[in-house]
Amino acid sequence: MLSLSDLRSENRPDADNWKDKVYQIIFEADTPAGKFFDICLIFCILASVTVVMLCSVNSINAEYHTILWSLEWFFTLLFTVEYILRMICVRNKMKYATSFFGIIDLLAVIPTYLTIFLPGGQYLMVIRILRLLRIFRVLKLVQYLQEVDLLMRAMKDSSRKIIVFFFAVINLVILLGSVMYVIEGDGNGFTSIPTSIYWAIITLTTVGYGDIVPITPMGKAVASIIMILGYSIIALPTGIVTHSIIKITEDDKEKEIEVREETHEVVLNIGCPECGFAGHDIDARYCKFCGTELKPINFED
Repeated sequence: MLSLSDLRSENRPDADNWKDKVYQIIFEADTPAGKFFDICLIFCILASVTVVMLCSVNSINAEYHTILWSLEWFFTLLFTVEYILRMICVRNKMKYATSFFGIIDLLAVIPTYLTIFLPGGQYLMVIRILRLLRIFRVLKLVQYLQEVDLLMRAMKDSSRKIIVFFFAVINLVILLGSVMYVIEGDGNGFTSIPTSIYWAIITLTTVGYGDIVPITPMGKAVASIIMILGYSIIALPTGIVTHSIIKITEDDKEKEIEVREETHEVVLNIGCPECGFAGHDIDARYCKFCGTELKPINFED
């Protein structure tokens, strides 16, 4: 049975190479050094975003402009060094540079340099907040990324039912809006069928802006029926998606059991050597973002 160190040696020519050590710190959140690095990175991101927000407050910026300006350049240089190290460590630099996190990392440093040529460009630096998505790796909450994937799969699985549902709702609001136009008329704010349909939508969804309200007893009666229907209709798509989530979850569990029994292999929660993404499915053999072959290890039940 191969050990984890043996597999890393196979995939990386020189396990003692400084690039390999830096790679483990930057990309692999399952190591103490990697976790510490990512926690420090998140604090820096939060601090840098706070600095940007404070810069937008005129009274604070006027009094502490020099300090805020110095802090912003400090964080920018820090993130620039981090981005360069990421580019150096990965084998396929182009794949990482064009990946989601690679683009976000680049966009995190560009705005500050743009301020040299473009006044006001510093406010684009709030895009750094997107890098907080890395917190999923730091706190080993990558299952949340898998939950997002699960939700998307459930939405796709139930898409036909949801489309039929929305089609039925559209027909319902057109019908009810037309009825209310006939009952209330122009004098009570229902000036046209589209306006009445708008009222039916906000009433059916229980939003109730109150800009248009029925006046006649018949109109109020119809509005009451629509409100009651609204509570029932809102629950339908939730039930459809929930059923799909349960079904997919059960299928995934059965698939995981089969994979463990047949192959006795599991993919560790470590970064992809090409793009750095972590948190693949239990039976993953290739990275879902760049297609690079992952590094499995053997295990015994």
